Amino acid sequence: MNELIIQNEISSRIFTLRGKQVMLDRDLAELYQVETKRLNEQVKRNISRFPEDFMFQLNENELKNWKSQYATSNKEIMGLRKSPFAFTEEGIYMLATVLNSTVAIETNIAIIRTFKKLREFSKHYNALAKQLIEVDSKHTKQYKELKKALDELIATSAVADEKVMGFLK
Repeated sequence: MNELIIQNEISSRIFTLRGKQVMLDRDLAELYQVETKRLNEQVKRNISRFPEDFMFQLNENELKNWKSQYATSNKEIMGLRKSPFAFTEEGIYMLATVLNSTVAIETNIAIIRTFKKLREFSKHYNALAKQLIEVDSKHTKQYKELKKALDELIATSAVADEKVMGFLK
């Protein structure tokens, strides 16, 4: 499959939760071509490899927000019995050590490359945002200078009008 298509497929499954980019257990299981139940079993057998900053379970509010992004008719999502686990980038790397299939290894390589591309994109985005802020502040300064000049012009115009009116009397 085309690498760009694979990266798009992976990046569409990356969410931001608790300020971290994560992938959910169900999406990872699908990419690794295993059942979510089996993936979670492997994680539980090796739980010491997955501290809180590598993996966490969605709380009620996060689950509610995540569900709201999907149509309510989707039984697979709406019928969840447990909150899914979210894996950070580091947690996904750790999954490679507990899932030893060829598909898991190839998928992990693709996921690592996707996270790398997202970081590169983020750097460019942040640089562009910084430039926009600089342009905005420059224009704000110019606007203030223009406003001051116009205010002075209006003030001198009012003084000139008073003289003319006084002259006509």
